Amino acid sequence: MPSTQQLKSRIRSVKSTKQITRAMQMVAASKMRRAQEADKASAPYTRSAEELLTYLASQGATDNHPLFQRRKIEKRLIILIASDKGLAGAYNSNVLKKYLELLKQDDERGIANLTLTVGRKASQFASRLKDTKVAGSYDDLPDRPTGLTFRTILSTVIGMYESGEVDAVTLVYTKFISSISQVADMERLLPAGTKTSVDPAEVSNEVADAEFEPNIPEVLDAVVNRLVGARLHQALLDARASEHSMRMMAMKNATDNASDLVDDLTLEMNKARQGAITQELAEISGGVEAMK
Repeated sequence: MPSTQQLKSRIRSVKSTKQITRAMQMVAASKMRRAQEADKASAPYTRSAEELLTYLASQGATDNHPLFQRRKIEKRLIILIASDKGLAGAYNSNVLKKYLELLKQDDERGIANLTLTVGRKASQFASRLKDTKVAGSYDDLPDRPTGLTFRTILSTVIGMYESGEVDAVTLVYTKFISSISQVADMERLLPAGTKTSVDPAEVSNEVADAEFEPNIPEVLDAVVNRLVGARLHQALLDARASEHSMRMMAMKNATDNASDLVDDLTLEMNKARQGAITQELAEISGGVEAMK
């Protein structure tokens, strides 16, 4: 049985770890709330773009647009979104497992693929896989992915599709559902297309009665690029919100486990201390009896 001093040392160590995990939990919770707010703030824009695109598609305006044209998939670009850091529970392992599923499906169908990674964990994993070509790696993106890096990713993806270098672009990321529910998912980014969430009959009068200047093709070009960007942006926001949420839960579990361990060690220390006192009393009693 460990000595009282050893148990005290372990309790101090566990308490110190508990303070760290508690701080990380609070930081992750704060970042998760900000990521959720950003996610919600971008949703109306994406919805409006979807609505406009649905209307234009119903008018046949998207039929000949290069980003809408479907072709036989011989080569796919996979955008793999993971985290830069660990300590986020099963966040990275779940999305990397989904990525391996897609690689296996493409291999069975004879589809070649390229991978564009977002997040250090994604780039490290993809670079270790045999016969996996990495088209680009982007690390340390901010919680709100805007600016030069985001535009570079978007222009690279659209350029590769328009040039025919790839025939499809698929996102592999973690979809944020709630603070306690996140799901690793795959979603088509290109060829572009309308989502079933917007019914043509639900298109508002403002869109249906709008006049397009200078003309529909130019409006469509602008909307499609923005919509593809909005979907990519939404996936990045979802992934970041999921990461912070899962890290918050992982750190909460670690904090709770540390509290339980401190209680167990304290109980063990008290038992050891009581045992030592009992033994000392027994020795004193024995000495007194011997002196009679």
